[in-house]
This record gives sequence, structure tokens and C-alpha cells, in this order.
Amino acid sequence: MSALAIVAFFVALLAIILIHEFGHYLLARRFGFRVLEYFVGFGPKLWSFRRGEIEYGLKAIPAGGYVKIAGMNPFENDVPPGDEDRAYGAKPVRQRALVILAGPLSHFLVAAIIFSALLMTTGETDRTRVSVISDVPAELEPGRPSPAAAAGLRPGDVITRVGDLVTPTPAEIGPYVAQHAHEAIPVQVQRGNQIVNLTVTPVVLQAGTDQQTVRLGIELGPQPLGFFPAVAGGVADVAKYTRVSIVQIGHAFGPQGVVRVFHLLFEGAPRNQGDVASVVGVSQQVGAIGATGNWAAFFWVFAYVTLFIGIINLVPLPPFDGGHLAILLIEKARGRKIDMRKIVPVSAAVLLFLGFFVISTMVLDIWKPVPIGP
Repeated sequence: MSALAIVAFFVALLAIILIHEFGHYLLARRFGFRVLEYFVGFGPKLWSFRRGEIEYGLKAIPAGGYVKIAGMNPFENDVPPGDEDRAYGAKPVRQRALVILAGPLSHFLVAAIIFSALLMTTGETDRTRVSVISDVPAELEPGRPSPAAAAGLRPGDVITRVGDLVTPTPAEIGPYVAQHAHEAIPVQVQRGNQIVNLTVTPVVLQAGTDQQTVRLGIELGPQPLGFFPAVAGGVADVAKYTRVSIVQIGHAFGPQGVVRVFHLLFEGAPRNQGDVASVVGVSQQVGAIGATGNWAAFFWVFAYVTLFIGIINLVPLPPFDGGHLAILLIEKARGRKIDMRKIVPVSAAVLLFLGFFVISTMVLDIWKPVPIGP
């Protein structure tokens, strides 16, 4: 299952890259840009065909794909005679901006669809209003019986009361139990058509440590949401993890993140779970998730990575899509076009830094992987 998850992850990444390029392609066609090529992969051409004025095909290195629009490369005169008015630079700034923006926005759309689908199919404990017991382990740790199992709670029981809490949500039960360690708590559950009253005494695990917890010994399963609450939740998750991603990008690529990479590479510092990881490190974590058979977690990770890539593409530096958008904004403000040949050194510097960072994190992920934990 671990190998299958890793393969599925890389196939899904390739798919999202192609969807990204398809966003550029659709808007370019919609606005009448002269699209020359739409290829899967890079490097030597393996196979292609022409439909109308566009060449579609497959190249040898399956590391993504690209859409080639006439006039975008300042060092290549690739505008066919008679199509000068359809070249990239000939189109209005608004249309060029929408074509560029369509790629990154596809990441937000795909992430929202996946998050919504997960909420519709598996739910999420924090959004669940009904407390349904999904599991009652016999022991909380070796030699420590589960209070819930001893009291007679069963999987499938719906908790209708815990102490003073009536129809408690999963989010309410934990804090209440934490305040009543070693106290007998009356618990009422609905079991089929019956109401069952029990008494459970929570126990303290790892007392006196920073890992101390108070447990009843039950696991509460999330409940799937309806269509509209799931869609609203999926959109809310995109907004939430967009904010998280922006903070992470600033941390990873800022001075603190770069210094951290140097420490890890040259000073023997150990990795921790908060360290940035390359696609190698993420695939290692995906493999660990796959080994557990938790495909909901797999799709959550993929949705988050999809969103993260989309946000990185909006960084306002060339050659990212955000860099192209920034150039268009400057052109609009100045009222004249920018010579793209002058932007090439900036793009080269960004790619050099990004290449160093990616290669360094890949080396670290192979040499000393990020610890995988709960």
C-alpha cells in the first residue's frame, strides 16, 4: 500500500500540473491567443499530432507539461505570419492577466473540490455535531484497561449526554473530560432504539509530563456532511490553508528558512517535523499514510500540496505566474510595455535560488528524512 500511495501521489501531481496548464490553454483559446503547442512532459518529442493550428503531444521526461503561446518568448520569433494580432504581447493586459491567472486558480479549484468531497464522504471530527463512537479499544496502553470498555460503551453508540453536557459535540467532550479526571461521569448513549445510562471514570495517561492526557477510552468518528455544508466547508478549508501556506512559504524561503537549511546541511543539526520538505520528503510521508490504508488522509495531503503549489506560483517574481502578473501590473501603471529580455536575469536568479533550495531539501530528505509522526 505504501508503494501504491507514492505512485498515486506522483501521478496525481502530474495530473495537477496538466490541469494547471489546461487552465492557461482554455483561457488562451477563449481570448483568441495563438496557441502553438500543448505537450505533456519535457525534453525530446516522443509522439505528437496536429489538430487545427495546435500541436499536441508527449515528450520523454514526464515531469509536467506546458502550453506554448506565440510571442511569450522574447528570444524566439515564433509568431506565424498573419497572426501578429493574436500574439501574447498584442492582447489587452486584462486578457493576458486572466490567461496567466487561470493556471494557479485551477489549484484552488481542485483543492476545494477534494476538501469538499472528503467532507461529504468521510466528514471531519471538528465539524461533526453528533458524537458517534467509532471505536472502543480494550486498552489505552499495555496493562491499562479502557474505562469506556469496562463501563460497557460500544462502537456505534451515539452519546446524548456526558455529565452536564446535553447532546455534546466531539469538540466539547474532550475539554469536559479533561476537567473531571478520576471522577465518575454519568454517560447516556442511544444504542439502536434504546437509551443506555452508564458511568465512566476517566484516567490520566503519562501524568506529570508534557504529554499528559485525560482519556475516557473512546474514539469519535466524523460524520459525512451534506452537499452544501461540505462545499462551504471545502471553500473555508481552502481559505484556511491558504493562510497557513503563505506563512509557511515566508518561513521556508525567508532568511530563517535558508539559514535552517545551511545548519541542516553543514552543521549536523537534526531534522524536525516543522522543517520544510521536498517532493521526496512529502512522498515519504504519503507512503507512511498509504501503509495505514488511510486514503482520506492521502487525499487531504494531496489537496494541501496542490494548494501550496498554486500559491507558490503566485509569488510575484518571474518566472512564476505571479511574476508575469506583476509585470502586467507594472505595464498597466507605466502605460508602456516592458522589454522581457531585461527580466531574464531576474528569472535566472530566482531559478538558481529555487534550484539550490530544491536540491538541498531533496538531499536532506534522502540523507536525514523529516521524522514521521502523528
